[in-house]
Amino acid sequence: MLITGLGVISAAGINLAETLVSFEGRKRNAGPVSLFETPLRYPVFEVREIPRRFYLEGQRTLSLALCAVDEALEGAHLKDELSNFRVGVCMGTTVASQLNDIEFYKSYRTTGTASMVAVDRYVKGNLAQFVSRKIRATGPSLTVVNACSSGTDAIGVAFSWLNNGLCDIAIAGGADELNRIPLCGFGSLGIVSSDLCKPFDRGRKGLNLGEGAGVLVIETKDSAQKRRRTSDFYLVGYGSASDAYHLTAPRPDGAGLESSINKALTESGIKPHEVSFVNAHGTGTLENDLVEGMVLGKVFGADLKVLSTKGFTGHALGAAGGLEAVFTVAGLREGWIPVSIGFEHKDETIPVVPVRKRTYINGHHAVSTSLAFGGNNAALVFRRDLR
Repeated sequence: MLITGLGVISAAGINLAETLVSFEGRKRNAGPVSLFETPLRYPVFEVREIPRRFYLEGQRTLSLALCAVDEALEGAHLKDELSNFRVGVCMGTTVASQLNDIEFYKSYRTTGTASMVAVDRYVKGNLAQFVSRKIRATGPSLTVVNACSSGTDAIGVAFSWLNNGLCDIAIAGGADELNRIPLCGFGSLGIVSSDLCKPFDRGRKGLNLGEGAGVLVIETKDSAQKRRRTSDFYLVGYGSASDAYHLTAPRPDGAGLESSINKALTESGIKPHEVSFVNAHGTGTLENDLVEGMVLGKVFGADLKVLSTKGFTGHALGAAGGLEAVFTVAGLREGWIPVSIGFEHKDETIPVVPVRKRTYINGHHAVSTSLAFGGNNAALVFRRDLR
């Protein structure tokens, strides 16, 4: 399936061009939480300013999604053509706009009554449905809530829609806002770092939370031809598998991740040696990086070019897979991938070594991986046709 549009917003930039500048300049826009009051002093990757035309009061996730969707549609030249095609919307999230109701619970618990504003936000917080209505899409609509693989799985679901003729064009990805509940929850698990994260580094201490949205416009060849659009970039494989091992920890042998990668490679019709680089989940936690690094080494070999972009964005939960899918396609398009920032010292228990500098890419294929609570694992394979 052709990829005709890319849209992204995160702490690294409010669009893809700005993001690539941050990548080139090794710029890490992290700092203390400013969006809400908290005694926790962990660094986070906030989007400092959402463009005003996309901002919705009290619905930050929807605002982030709208920004990325707008850029993707603009890139695909679709903003005025949607009514002529069956357009599906599949978006992944975890927070959505449904955890912004702490004041509602606090008020109800202490006084027995509360404003219904939070309830109204909850009812209107279905991410895919909101985007679908906003752009007047006529195809299927689905919000995927599958922890930190949500964005990747949403893209995989949209891929299946197109393959099975359910729509002509799909808008797919993920969006999530920085929120008090995940910050407290991840903090209580002891997996948040008080320093900037160091994915795959032997001195890694945990993750940093972030926020944002990443969106792809994917379409069939027939759809693109009717619109007189071309693209050198394709989504060619998706795989998903569950560890069924632990609520929050990955299975030590990484069987689910390995299975998801192999499924994606099989669907794409390529072998591991044909993959030019992998954009890894790479959260910076002890267990995730160990298991993921072992699996990547096993499948692709120790010489694999691998990076984690979470050192630039933080871990944006349900948006992570969408963000990293966009970054993976951008790597193929630009012909380079950024330094895996935060990595300095090799962990001898991990066979692969992330790139330590901006690295040129001249291959046809790249992979993006996601690991999630509940044992969820997912992988996407992208292709560039070199002319």
